[in-house]
Amino acid sequence: MNYYGTRLATCSSDNLIKIFELKPSGQTYPSAELNGHTGPVWQVSWAHPKFDNVLASCSYDKRVIIWKEISGKWQRIYEWNHHDASVNSISWAPHQFGLTLACASTDTAVSLLIFNKAKIWTHQLIAKAHEQ
Repeated sequence: MNYYGTRLATCSSDNLIKIFELKPSGQTYPSAELNGHTGPVWQVSWAHPKFDNVLASCSYDKRVIIWKEISGKWQRIYEWNHHDASVNSISWAPHQFGLTLACASTDTAVSLLIFNKAKIWTHQLIAKAHEQ
């Protein structure tokens, strides 16, 4: 659910992400279907609304996709595909740190995806971050 409780994003083993509008009356209706992964999607996460409508997704296909709603349509604005195995978990940093996403993979690495002041996505890879 987004910050305001007005939208819900779901993910599934059917490789799809679905966005639903949630109305105060309790009415719910689908508003978008995002198709970009080629494997089961494990998790979705909304960024802080300070960054507009931004959603991240991670998948068995070893990829993280950053989506943004632009002029009423969802677009893929960034794709990270440098893990060697399934990306199982994602989490946005508090908004004070900017648009920064942590991504954990079965390959034991954690990557940080950072939208910097030059408005370019950069990354930091922490190898063997959760190896036993």
